[in-house]
This record gives sequence, structure tokens and C-alpha cells, in this order.
Amino acid sequence: MYEKQRTVKRDIVVSGVGLHTGVPCNLVFKPAPPDTGIRFVRADLPGRPWVIADIDHVVDIARGTTLQHGEAKVYTVEHVLAALAGLQIDNIVVELDNHEPPVGDGSAKPYVDKLLEAGIENQEADKVYLEIDSPMAYSEKDRGVDLVVAPSDDMRITFMIDYKNPALGTQYTTLVDLDKEFVEEFAPARTFCFLSEVEMLRKNGLIKGGGLDNAIVIYDSDQGQVEVDRIRKALNLKDKAFVGKTGIINDVPLRFYNEPVRHKTLDLLGDLLLIGVPFKGHVLAARSGHKANVELARRMRELYKKKKIAGRYAKRKSEAFLNIDSILQIMPHRYPFLLIDRVLDLDPDKSVVAIKNVSINEPFFQGHFPDHPIMPGVLILEAMAQAGGILLLNAIENPETKVVYFMTIDNAKFRKPVVPGDQLRFELNMRAFRRNTCKMSGVAFVEDEVVASADFMAMVMDR
Repeated sequence: MYEKQRTVKRDIVVSGVGLHTGVPCNLVFKPAPPDTGIRFVRADLPGRPWVIADIDHVVDIARGTTLQHGEAKVYTVEHVLAALAGLQIDNIVVELDNHEPPVGDGSAKPYVDKLLEAGIENQEADKVYLEIDSPMAYSEKDRGVDLVVAPSDDMRITFMIDYKNPALGTQYTTLVDLDKEFVEEFAPARTFCFLSEVEMLRKNGLIKGGGLDNAIVIYDSDQGQVEVDRIRKALNLKDKAFVGKTGIINDVPLRFYNEPVRHKTLDLLGDLLLIGVPFKGHVLAARSGHKANVELARRMRELYKKKKIAGRYAKRKSEAFLNIDSILQIMPHRYPFLLIDRVLDLDPDKSVVAIKNVSINEPFFQGHFPDHPIMPGVLILEAMAQAGGILLLNAIENPETKVVYFMTIDNAKFRKPVVPGDQLRFELNMRAFRRNTCKMSGVAFVEDEVVASADFMAMVMDR
């Protein structure tokens, strides 16, 4: 795997019609500076709006992956993304004059060929990888879908499908080395569907640009040629269509003995580019499709965000997600009013877990109360709010230039006194976040017993 970011050397054009919308489209790959990422530009719309290819901009996964940001919407991007992921291209502008890239022959090969023709060059900036440290998984038990990502020094994919169809049966493949295998062994694998799906897809307004020249259609009916003729008429196919001996309409020869599972691997490779950075890990997939792929990419991106936050502030190794050195970089509070000692976990934009060690040396115990020391309830809420501030500040850009102002505290309840020697654990969840304002709910524990809870509303302001 490459250590430097990569882009293309020059502009190059791919033309054709979209698979599902059937619209003509000219797509232009253009070089981009380091740290640009993958950016789709709608050159046909006023202002040339654009959308970054990451999981935050996925709006639809019906038979493909659709991205949108404002007016910029692009359908069925997974084959473009697979080509970029396979060639390990980090920065590129993908300019389109319509809303769906050309389908080509139903594989990633047309894009790969053009990108290689344009040439690929290394850039000065280093790549940033998401490194999988411990196994993570996603499953859909009702559909028999399983995805597991295990630690690995490189990116690998192992995929298995087991359709109940003689033309497919159980298929298996492993992608071990992108540099050696992707271009010849996976990029040419074409998309496929079952004959029973064809009419349904057309009724749903899809595959307007689909045909037997850009998809493998697998026979799964017991009606013989009668059904093939009906589908052919419904789709207005001019070419002949017959039930093949191989179980594939027209006996279209496969490029690989296990071409369908290789195409599934291709789709997964493209969908995982939506993490926003390349990753090092071994993905084991069973019967997965776009829906599950995108959900896995979402979870991997959340992990990347957590690692990015932790790395931003880390000065020394610690079992804590954020230690006191890191907290001092984030929070403006200082003695005697910094009331968070450690952040155990932070799920960006969602939740935070932090602790406060309550010592007899706390200055407030001198007056509250000298003979019966109890931590003031208002300071428990303040400490909880500070934990919420860490969560909120890490949901925005340039947190070191911001400060959190709390606007309201509702439903505050105190259930048990907090005394010297206790360790407070705060768990806060973000309920809503719009612009610079958010709502959070928090609970304070001593061991596993609730001692306080409250709801907060806060606003982020410039320091």
C-alpha cells in the first residue's frame, strides 16, 4: 500500500449513459491537490455545486449508492469509487454534466482504463489510514448478512455468496493485494441481476440504461422462454434473448468463473471508500450488499473520527481516551474550576463518558460542609456540563477557537450525596445538534448507582 497521497496527472473523459436513469453523461476525472478527497462536481448546474464522497453524504442505497449535498446529487457512484479505491487514488475531482456516471460494460474497468491512461502520480502529502486495532462487525440476521473487519497490516477482502441458483451456487473470493490483483482480477467483474428482478426494477423507474451488454442476467424462473420473451418485450430489447444452457440469459460468457462474487467485492471496495480515508484491515463478508456495506462504512468512519480526535490531543500513552493533558487543550477552564479528570470514551456527535475523582482536597469542601463534606449539586451539574462541552466542541471544526455557553438546564435531579473518595462517571448523549446549538441529556454515576441527572441546552461561540 502506498504511503503518499495520489491523484491523476491530467484530465480524461469517460462518456456513456447511466445504468438506472439512462441519461447521457460525460464524466471528467481531474487532478486535485492533497487532502481534497474525492469530490463529485455537477458542472451542468448553476454554480457548479459539489459533493464529497463520504458516508455523511449518502442519501439512498436502492440498487446503488447515491450522494447528495445541497443541489449536487449523483446516482450510482459505486463503480467510480471502486476504480478509485482499487487504484488507491486519494484526491480527484469527478466532474459530470448529468446526474449519473456512465455504466460502461457494468464493471469498473472502463474507469480504470481511463485513469491509467491519464496516469497516476504520488503527491507530497502522506496518506492517513484507518488502522483496525480490534475486530468490529455488522450483521443482518434476518437476511443472513455478516460483515467482520479484523486487524491486518494491509487492506484485504474475503467475500462469500451462496444464492440458491444453479448458475451461481456458492462462490468465494479473496482480494489480498490491490497492487497486483485489482486491475486484472477484479476491475473487469460486471454487475449481475436475476431475471425475476428485471421487470420489478423497470417498474420502479430503474435500469433505464440497462441491457444485456452491461449486466449479467441470471435465469431464475420455471417459465422457460415464455418469461424471457415477456421481459424482453417489457424492456424493449432489440437484440435476441434466450434461456442459456449455463443459466445465464444468452449464455453470455463469464470473465471469471466466480465473476458475480468478484463484482460484489468490487461494490464493497467502492462503498468502503466512503469512510473518507483508506483503511488497513481484513474485511470478511457474507451475502452483503450496498445497504450493509454502507452501514459498515458508517461505523468505520465513526471509529476513524474517534481515533482522529484522540490523536489530535495525545501527548503521551494513556488508557484514557483523553487524559488531563488533552482535556487542558480542549477546555478553557483551569483550577479551581476544571472538574473533569479524564474522558473514557467519545463517540463523535453522539456521546461522551468522562470521570471526576472527588478528593477531600477539593476547595469547596472547606465550606460545604466542614464537618459533613458533600459535593454541591450545582458543581455536579457543572462537571456534567463540562463533559458535554468536550462532546460539543469535538463536533465542530477548530474547537480550540471556541467556547461552550450553556443556555438552559432542565429536569435536574439529585438522588444521592457525593462525598470525598467517590469517583463520578458522567454519561451524556447528544439529542439534537443544529448549527451551533445542541441539546444533551446526562446522567452521573458513582459506581453503578445514579446520583444525578439533567438535560442541557448549549451554544458554541467564538472565544
